[in-house]
Amino acid sequence: MKKSFGFNKEGKEVSLYTLENEKIRMLVMDYGATLVSFVDKETGIDLVEGFDCVEDYMKQDTYIGASIGRTANRIKDGTFSLNGKTYHCPVNNGPNCNHGGMEGFDKKLWHAVEEEDSVTFRYTSIDGEEGYPGNLFVKVVYQLKENGISIVSEGRSDQDTLFAYTNHSYFNLDESENAMDHGLKIYGDQYALSDQDGLTLDEVVSVKNTPFDFAEWKLVGKDINEDNQQLRFGAGYDHHYPIKGQGLRDMAILKGKKVTLTMRSDFPGFHLYTANWLPGWKGKRGHNYPKRSAVCLEAEYMPNAINYPDQVQPVVHAGEILKHEIQFLISHEK
Repeated sequence: MKKSFGFNKEGKEVSLYTLENEKIRMLVMDYGATLVSFVDKETGIDLVEGFDCVEDYMKQDTYIGASIGRTANRIKDGTFSLNGKTYHCPVNNGPNCNHGGMEGFDKKLWHAVEEEDSVTFRYTSIDGEEGYPGNLFVKVVYQLKENGISIVSEGRSDQDTLFAYTNHSYFNLDESENAMDHGLKIYGDQYALSDQDGLTLDEVVSVKNTPFDFAEWKLVGKDINEDNQQLRFGAGYDHHYPIKGQGLRDMAILKGKKVTLTMRSDFPGFHLYTANWLPGWKGKRGHNYPKRSAVCLEAEYMPNAINYPDQVQPVVHAGEILKHEIQFLISHEK
């Protein structure tokens, strides 16, 4: 089902699409190829933060629910080299380029095709957009699964270029204003250090005996206020976890009072972000979204990987297709 969701800054109409099955109701919009709502029908809980119209999305700058690209997270100094040539992207986050640039995928109006259990969004990022080389043809498919949703991203380019997608949904499984009492388990025993500007460093260390250890169930907020330099740099968790293995695999499980969410993906890892910079946006269902009211589980390549030759490179080669999947699956404790 499709309906109007308002108008973007160019005056073009934005559409909201509703898909549902026996267990899930999902709402997505073509502005930013954004996940607007993810309702667990058994409890009636909407698991993601969001807004009632596109105009409210355009007022915020925290990427709520959006598709991110061409490159998720930060690129140091907005600069990278590819095939011997240096490229410059806009610096929009301290000294770095973050989440694609000044106008990333989250601010674009995508072409949408609705089917019975999926919506396919397409966008062409032209050569030179935000400093990136090549015409990049992007497809993002949101599909209902029996007990959750799948997000498949696909990029194809006429030149070698970067393509490091993620979905930036903010999860609160209780529809509360504090997600720090959620339980969290991470299927990884290492995390990447960050610098004072939030840039992920090419330095992966053990989580053992640190606040970053979620190998066993722990409340998200249990150690978040510890006197730890990494937590100070991020004002909380804002860190990449590499997850061993290949292909679609469990990466993290988030647990609320009634609903449990499993994030699976075939990306190299994911970024844990505890909504440390939310200012208290007024959202849907009368909710407010203050600092730490949500947890983001951003499956992605290691941030700034293009500048770290030893890491998996987020490059789509000319004429080839780079494809990844993220799944968010729900269950209930009995």
